[in-house]
Amino acid sequence: MDHAPTVAAYRFAGFVLDIGKGALLTAAGEEIPLRRQSFEMLRLFTENAGRLLDRNSINRAIWPTITVTDDSLTQCVRDIRCALKDEAQRMLRTVRRRGYIFSPDVVAHCDPPAGPVRPALTMPDRPSIVVLPFQNMSSEPEQGYFIDGLVEDITTALSCIRSLFVIARNSAFAYRHQSVDVRHIGRDLGVRYALEGSVRRDGNRLRVTTQLIDASSGVHVWADRYDRDLSDVFAVQSEIAMSVAGVIEPAVAGAEQQRVLRKPPERLDAWEAYQRGLWHFSNHGRDENEAARKFFQRAIALDPKFAPGHYGYALALQWEIWHYSSRPFTEVQSIPLKEALIAVSLDDKDAMGHAVLAHIRMWGGNWEAAIGEARTAVALNPSGAFGIGMLGCVLGFGGYHEEALNRLRQAIRLSPHDPLMSLWILWIGLIHFYARQFSSAVENLRQVSRLRPYYNNYHAVLASALAFLGRQDEARDVLHQAPPLDSRYPLAPWMRPEDVALRLEGVHLAAGRSEP
Repeated sequence: MDHAPTVAAYRFAGFVLDIGKGALLTAAGEEIPLRRQSFEMLRLFTENAGRLLDRNSINRAIWPTITVTDDSLTQCVRDIRCALKDEAQRMLRTVRRRGYIFSPDVVAHCDPPAGPVRPALTMPDRPSIVVLPFQNMSSEPEQGYFIDGLVEDITTALSCIRSLFVIARNSAFAYRHQSVDVRHIGRDLGVRYALEGSVRRDGNRLRVTTQLIDASSGVHVWADRYDRDLSDVFAVQSEIAMSVAGVIEPAVAGAEQQRVLRKPPERLDAWEAYQRGLWHFSNHGRDENEAARKFFQRAIALDPKFAPGHYGYALALQWEIWHYSSRPFTEVQSIPLKEALIAVSLDDKDAMGHAVLAHIRMWGGNWEAAIGEARTAVALNPSGAFGIGMLGCVLGFGGYHEEALNRLRQAIRLSPHDPLMSLWILWIGLIHFYARQFSSAVENLRQVSRLRPYYNNYHAVLASALAFLGRQDEARDVLHQAPPLDSRYPLAPWMRPEDVALRLEGVHLAAGRSEP
């Protein structure tokens, strides 16, 4: 069967768009720097020369999975015109309110690539990522030191995430000042993801744009923009690096889960079975949690020394006991505790393992040990929202209310679309209540009722907070509409006696009884 030849390059107006190299060249072979998105847009224009392309069509082609502002498209058009020295718009013409037309005569060449093709490197057994040198979009070359420092900080922060295989800075910086297709970089380095970015400074204002790309397909996974006042260079550099690293972890996890969902279950390895378990776990619900537990057990069966399988299994069992069964809460201290301890013994540098162990320690009322494990998790991965959220939880139930609230807000800021968001808000509401900040408790617990109406352990606290505020009718309505109170809660071992007493006092007040 004959196949249409693959276009290797496009020639037009004294330029060559080399598809294989991912580069724009002069007729003499000199490379003209062009950002990857701008290269892809120029490729789109050359493939549709003489045709009107509207902005929506361009956006769908260049950014198929994310929504970007008009600024992104306009910047790419500006890049192309600058590279082609087409400020007069003789080649790339704007049709007002309609789109763009690329007017030169374009000739496609289908010559096969010269020389042998180097075989692709074997992918690591966990997600692999390279942080490419960011582009300096300012007119000040001296900004290079800040940009290089930012990239190095992001690389270091990502290296703290045990689940990622991160390419070293020196290998990544070999691509500086090169316009190479990210798919070629992924193949050269054996990575599945690439982080690109640019930095623009205007006076004392700084804008950093970042985007995570699936290097196997060139598809965007995630993108964001950070605008800051440049009052303290190093503080801003550190803050942005931490913010980027904090968002990359769940973004990569989400992309990995989508990739794994396309594979038959019988072909999953330990890492993929763990990711499949996380996907089910994040969906919430009794059946989803049961599916998660089975995938975590499969990960353990495939590799008994794979720590994430053990702490995933521990977490799913703890969730089952807490949300979906009537088993005594003390059972969290049996199999889940054992599995969490195994995970930490297998890999004591895995922040997630310490965070899960912290949570389970707390369930036995061992708050100081729980706080110690959670602090270890945050030290191992300072940008990990899961560990920071768990530190907030155990601090709160251990009575350290102010730091607990700060940590939970930090987790939300790092991962604003996290599957655990409703849980973090629930913990914030409960901690506000135990700190006797009843108005804030009501505000957050009302939000939980909208996000996760099946939670049945917040109604009593919400009613209590309303009663302490003197909103007796609302408090009584919450109690009347609430599902039957779980009989295990008066014996909740993770709650301090004074917190249990405050909660019971509020429930009796809400019910109109003066005596317990």
